[in-house]
Amino acid sequence: MNILITGAAGFIGSHMAELLAASGYNVTGLDNFSPYYDVDLKKRNAAALELKGIKILNKDLAEKEIYKSLPADFDFIIHFAAQPGISAQIEFEDYLRNNVIATQNLLVFARGIKNLKHFFNISTSSIYGLDATFPETTAPAPASNYGVSKLSAEQLVMAESRSGNLHASSLRLYSVYGPRERPEKLYTKLIKCAFNKESFTLFEGSEQHLRSFTYVGDIVKGILAAVERHTALNGEIINLGSEESYSTREGIEIVEQQLEVKIGIQVVPRRAGDQLQTAAKIDKAKELLGYTAPTTLAQGLKEQIAWYKAEFL
Repeated sequence: MNILITGAAGFIGSHMAELLAASGYNVTGLDNFSPYYDVDLKKRNAAALELKGIKILNKDLAEKEIYKSLPADFDFIIHFAAQPGISAQIEFEDYLRNNVIATQNLLVFARGIKNLKHFFNISTSSIYGLDATFPETTAPAPASNYGVSKLSAEQLVMAESRSGNLHASSLRLYSVYGPRERPEKLYTKLIKCAFNKESFTLFEGSEQHLRSFTYVGDIVKGILAAVERHTALNGEIINLGSEESYSTREGIEIVEQQLEVKIGIQVVPRRAGDQLQTAAKIDKAKELLGYTAPTTLAQGLKEQIAWYKAEFL
């Protein structure tokens, strides 16, 4: 079985590519190596994947001409590629280009693949809005340009399914962390501050925010289960995440305990669009995928700290 993974050099995409290759799939990865964060980190991921026989193509999904040179023999497409983050420094046009236009271009390409079995869109709990504690039947209420653009991308994909053009589904992920987490994300940044004796920047009010922090290994196993059970998933939207929620303060304390340090905190003005709480409702994932997320936050952070030491110290 041939699988195309977009965003394959990124955090979750690289883990997904590894798991699929280890499970016997023929994986092709695509990434545009965006400078949103250090491109060298993505190049490291790509090099590690290529050593495992995974081909990585440097292509930008928003550019229509790239599709002329892409092979068209894929059985599955898993679409991770996106403009992430809710920073005020990111222009709306970046979300539009990389999340909406790129997804539409990819869908046009997918419609031309004769034997494509399923298109998996990788979405986010940010679609629900400031309070992401709901099942999939709840009306979305995104509160950031990121959430709005990811909802738009999801609806483009689901429209293809509703129209009968593609078999497709969308998986909404919750606060994924673990080895290779992006450098601006909570735990990589916390761990870096701890080792370098730097102050950690905390947005005002976020210390008490609750998150369904979900270990990346649990996430990619859930997506693999979706690939293996794809015949029952056309038109489905499914939450994937941990049922356990922790506050940001609890997460900081776990890192401090494991590293036996006290991390200095610098509070800065609150960030617009930041979710107040997330709690993954995964009854549907349990039923359709047999999904669970058993890794505790302490267990997952132990793995992330070990990765950080190996990569950066």
